[in-house]
Amino acid sequence: MAATRNLLLLHLGRPSCNCSSSSSSSSSSSSLSLSRAVFTFHFNFNPTFPGLARCNTAKSFNSARSIAHEKNKKEKKCRKKRDDSNKNKKRNDSRWSAAAESLVKRRTRSDRVFVWEHVQRYGNSCTHIPVMLGEVLEVFAPRPHRPPLRSFVDCTVGAAGHSSAIIQANSELQLYIGLDVDPLAHEKAHSQIHALLNEDCSLASNLNVYTFLKNFKDIKSVLFDVDENFLIHGVDGILMDLGMSSMQVNNAERGFSVLSDGPLDMRMNPQVSLKAEDILNFWPEAEVGRILLEYGEESNWQRLQTKIVNARLDGGLHSTGELVDLIQKTFPVSGGRNGWIKTATRVFQALRIAVNNELQTLEDALYACFDCLSSGGRLVVISFHSLEDRIVKETFLDIIDNKGEGIDGNTRKGKDDNVGETWIKQKIEGRKGTILTKRPITPSEEEERLNRRCRSAKLRVVQKV
Repeated sequence: MAATRNLLLLHLGRPSCNCSSSSSSSSSSSSLSLSRAVFTFHFNFNPTFPGLARCNTAKSFNSARSIAHEKNKKEKKCRKKRDDSNKNKKRNDSRWSAAAESLVKRRTRSDRVFVWEHVQRYGNSCTHIPVMLGEVLEVFAPRPHRPPLRSFVDCTVGAAGHSSAIIQANSELQLYIGLDVDPLAHEKAHSQIHALLNEDCSLASNLNVYTFLKNFKDIKSVLFDVDENFLIHGVDGILMDLGMSSMQVNNAERGFSVLSDGPLDMRMNPQVSLKAEDILNFWPEAEVGRILLEYGEESNWQRLQTKIVNARLDGGLHSTGELVDLIQKTFPVSGGRNGWIKTATRVFQALRIAVNNELQTLEDALYACFDCLSSGGRLVVISFHSLEDRIVKETFLDIIDNKGEGIDGNTRKGKDDNVGETWIKQKIEGRKGTILTKRPITPSEEEERLNRRCRSAKLRVVQKV
């Protein structure tokens, strides 16, 4: 007890006392000092005391352990979220891989060697590149089991790239007819073909050439004007290249290009009164939305519809630059399906289709062209977006009278009567004709690499019985 008392007094800064006086004053003073010392020690403890340090360390350890436990719990939650996210990502990646694999299986990529010299000879790498030229030549190439190509119609002559190659590759050709609704394309094609004939007199002596500023839906009236017997006997080959030529896209005044500022025109035939500008500024709001949804397959059509209609309050849209600027402000993201460039491409496609009534015209023309084929004659169609390709596929099935059996009905391998035509993989047979391309043929990897504009092209062929 004395030792403890001395220790406490030492802590309070007082000297220790070892006297053994028994006076009451000394006793009470000592008791008061002891009480004061205990009181001070209790409330003003010094952490340097070993016992107190151990106590404080234990509390700190427990607190640290609690914090570490909470931290571990949070890390486990984060780790679980990451694992779940990775699992979902892997699951989505596997789904996309399966979808991509399925798409690759469903397409038939051309295995024909792409010859760049053909482009240099029959086209121009800057203004016009005939798409899938080698594949088109192969479809119409003379074969021992097939009659020669004596009559041919190019329904979209353009810059005459395909036509020039076909004329030179088929020496038996006696009649050539070229159609185009674009006056500039018609003039260029006319000059190109006659220049070709002037170079090779042997071709000019046997070939009758006609070019018309007409839409391909008017093919029957055109054949009647040339020789009404063609409506009875038919022609041996017809080509429809539905893509826009580079000379149209690169001409800013035509209004087709997303990247060039020009008037909102988009007319293939300048004689037509309707322009893209009229649709954007004067058509009912619901019709504008329908065009964006049906012709452009645009998922954000409602948002764009509202922006376009609201722009009318500020004077409307009168140039491709103004339309692109509106789209860019609405969808500023540069990549992905909702990137402004891809959105603008879909909007321009929708307006172009509406201005030229392309889809209905295409369907009518397909029926008319098939009616104009001779027995064994072939119709080749090159399309560039899903709306066109869907119409071509479904119309071909209806044309051949497939008896409602669908795309997988009456299918067989391309052999026997198509000896040597390795491009024919599977056919669909009908009462009136045979679809020679169950799956559309797409450009070779080499052509796609050298001409990015051809990457969405799909070639389909139907042959009349």
